[in-house]
Amino acid sequence: MDISSTSLLVGLVVVLLLFVRWRRKTYRLPPGPPALPLLGNILTMDNRAPFKTFLKWSETYGPVMTAYLGTQRVVVLVGYDTVKEALVDNADDFVGRAPVPFVLRALKGYGLTISNGERWRQLRRFTLTTLRDFGMGRKRMEGWIQEESRYLLDAFRETKSHPFDPTAYLSRTVSNVICALVFGQRFSYEDNNFLRLLQIFSGVLRFGSSSWGQLYNIFPRLVELIPGKHHQIMDELEEIKTFSMGKIQKHKETLDPANPRDFIDCFLIRLKQEKDIPNTEFHYDNMTATVLNLFLAGTETTSTTIRYALMLLIKHPEIQEHMQKEIDAVIGQDRSPMMDDRKSLPFTDAVIHEVQRFVDLVPLNVPHYAIRDIAFRGYMIPKDTVILPMLHSVLRDKDHWDSPWTFNPKHFLDTNGNFKKNPAFLPFSAGKRSCVGESLARMELFMFIVTLLQHFTFSCPGGPDNMDTTPEISGFANLPRKYHLIATPR
Repeated sequence: MDISSTSLLVGLVVVLLLFVRWRRKTYRLPPGPPALPLLGNILTMDNRAPFKTFLKWSETYGPVMTAYLGTQRVVVLVGYDTVKEALVDNADDFVGRAPVPFVLRALKGYGLTISNGERWRQLRRFTLTTLRDFGMGRKRMEGWIQEESRYLLDAFRETKSHPFDPTAYLSRTVSNVICALVFGQRFSYEDNNFLRLLQIFSGVLRFGSSSWGQLYNIFPRLVELIPGKHHQIMDELEEIKTFSMGKIQKHKETLDPANPRDFIDCFLIRLKQEKDIPNTEFHYDNMTATVLNLFLAGTETTSTTIRYALMLLIKHPEIQEHMQKEIDAVIGQDRSPMMDDRKSLPFTDAVIHEVQRFVDLVPLNVPHYAIRDIAFRGYMIPKDTVILPMLHSVLRDKDHWDSPWTFNPKHFLDTNGNFKKNPAFLPFSAGKRSCVGESLARMELFMFIVTLLQHFTFSCPGGPDNMDTTPEISGFANLPRKYHLIATPR
């Protein structure tokens, strides 16, 4: 490279750096680490666990800071007070959802998860109302979970106390609950098509949490041009969309508007009612995408949390034994648990809450977005900025948890052993974008875990010391390592 070319390159770099500094000054951006042109801060980040890097940077730059993922500006919110002030106290400002490239390509902007504006408002209102009408958080749903629990118990008994990987068992069980809500049916545990879909779900979550998945979201156009796992994942997502569209078509052919059977029926009825409204959000693209949202989110997040729970109970057998004694005293081993039992099982309830806190399933939160300029804590967050209200920093906030880095059920117990709430318990996020399936997930976690402990004691080959509870992947989600457990009938 000759001297003139070198000088031109250096000049270009200087101009870009000055531009970044000018933008920061013009908009009163929150402080943050120096960023390289085009690459941003990615070379100095832990790509296996980016939330750790953000947490470390916050020690220098404070609880509201700016970073760059490639050319994308990101404002990171750290700590319970900061996250609550944004998502709850200033909910309308922080209601936007970021156009995550991977999800955007898969769903074309349709559905509930990453939509904004009127589309999001209408779909969220409709989804919450419909799921509640079909039992989410109510007695009807309790019966479905109890029924599915019996299938799970039978499957565990068939292992005859031999070591096995619980992943597929738990995915099938949890997914069948959301299938009852969305499709109006459960699937056999031996249904190969069902098992194939669950395998795809697991792969999607792993890809989204991997370094390659994060790279896709930072440089989507570049990554699209090269071979990689992302092409396979997109093809597999088309399989799920085809499956969902097939279910929608069968519902359409058998629809009785006077007797809706499930979420799909209700959406079809609304679609027909608004067919003459030009800008309606109730059309097939939004229906297919929302069904996919519910199907995926309603399967992987809860089943992964239960898998973590069993891992932690094996790691801490004294806690498992304490739970079993409490469950035996209150419920016994002959009847199914009900949600009304929870208030009589304070230790068990505390453990389940602590599992969610300690697991820290979605450490960065699902990204928010500035759909307009936002004034926050003396700074200006410009329109089109990605916002990460870090749930990890809330669930590990040392001002709200006595021992944030250890698994400790006492975080949710008072001195008399009664259950106590903690405002920093936000595994489902907070504000207007909190998880629509929160009440369903809470029911499933409580009822499935209690049912399993009624009937089995869990251990693993090699004993508790052989159980590694550190995540295998910590990108979008903290995903547990594969392990084998032994379910010994009680």
